[in-house]
Amino acid sequence: MSQPVTTFPDAELLAVTVLRSGLGDGTHVGTEWPESLLAKLSDGVVSVTRGGGATVQRFVTEDVTLDVDILAANQGQAHDLAQLVRAHLCAAEGTTVSGAQIYSVRDVSLIWLPHQPGAETSPIPRYVLVMQMRLRAAPAAV
Repeated sequence: MSQPVTTFPDAELLAVTVLRSGLGDGTHVGTEWPESLLAKLSDGVVSVTRGGGATVQRFVTEDVTLDVDILAANQGQAHDLAQLVRAHLCAAEGTTVSGAQIYSVRDVSLIWLPHQPGAETSPIPRYVLVMQMRLRAAPAAV
């Protein structure tokens, strides 16, 4: 007898959906740096990347680690945006987003880590937020 086929939701897409809804149109939110990164710093830039994860309960739940880079025009603005990002992701706990259930959200760390795109430029104000989400699998369409 074969095991049931299940798929886990795209954690990056879930986080981006939550953050775009909460942060509004001014802040760039995505999974990659925008082409005009320096021009977008005044409104803030948030980039979500899956850092890893593993199945917790086979065919049911998965813990996913997300690395969230937050860049802005200065350290204070980057800090405030990082706190807002953390708050919106934590508020998503217990909700369903795009059909995916977010069972839990945990704040792992928030560190100051200026981004240096090239040796000739000065660092861009940047915080890195590490979050963990527990997501429920969905039965795969057959």
